[in-house]
Amino acid sequence: MKRLWIICLTTLLGLGLGGAQSAWASDTPNLDKINQRGTLKVGLSTFVPWAMRDDQGELVGFEVDVAKRLAQDSGWKVEFIPTSWDGIIPSLMAGKYDVVIGGLTITDERSKSVLFSVPYSHSGIQIAANLDTTKGFSKQDFNSRKIKFAARRGALGITILRENFPKAKILQFDDEAQAFQEVLNGNADAVIASTPKPEFEALKYPKKLYIPLQERLYTGNEGFAVRLGEQDKKAFFDKWIDARTQDGWLEQRYNYWFKSVDWQKQVSNTNQ
Repeated sequence: MKRLWIICLTTLLGLGLGGAQSAWASDTPNLDKINQRGTLKVGLSTFVPWAMRDDQGELVGFEVDVAKRLAQDSGWKVEFIPTSWDGIIPSLMAGKYDVVIGGLTITDERSKSVLFSVPYSHSGIQIAANLDTTKGFSKQDFNSRKIKFAARRGALGITILRENFPKAKILQFDDEAQAFQEVLNGNADAVIASTPKPEFEALKYPKKLYIPLQERLYTGNEGFAVRLGEQDKKAFFDKWIDARTQDGWLEQRYNYWFKSVDWQKQVSNTNQ
């Protein structure tokens, strides 16, 4: 089986994965486990447009495309393991999956717990606000004890909120859709989330939501996450990301999911 895998990797050299044919040497124990299993286990959390359910209940989204292409190029099957956001890193550390491909922003704090690949995506964090309760607000106006922000529990946005609006109250929810619904219902004044979700929601509910800030509160890079010490997996994923960056595939998929609304026709209303 290993010989067949090396032949497969040799074929991948044409895709730009130079050096990958040596990936299954004896110093790559973590990759050996995936190869022997034949399936890449991917941890992710569902949030628009990274990973969602279509009308048939199947996972679709930017992260799903990325993981499927990675598995296809590598000769693996892929198994998705949806996980609550606040449990995404603990579950990786517990060995429930091989890698997190789930819009995980690279931060110094997270790097103490996981090993990140090179960036494969570049997004940001923004707020959408309730038009009735905050119309005409400046950025400074949101930093008030009277203001309630909704956010997904465990998300980077909570840290960003505390840095920018330390006086505001933060309501935390397990599901991002719940956070947005709180603002739509008037129970919170604003919601924070990764782009382009705030922009999409403001377009969807123009009489209730708007984007109050011209600039994002935070611009960051997303990376695959593996367990600390799994340098062989990181090196392999880094090469794959570089190849798909160089041939433009990652940019093409990012533009489809983040800069168009063509995909919305196939997505269940429960995601939006």
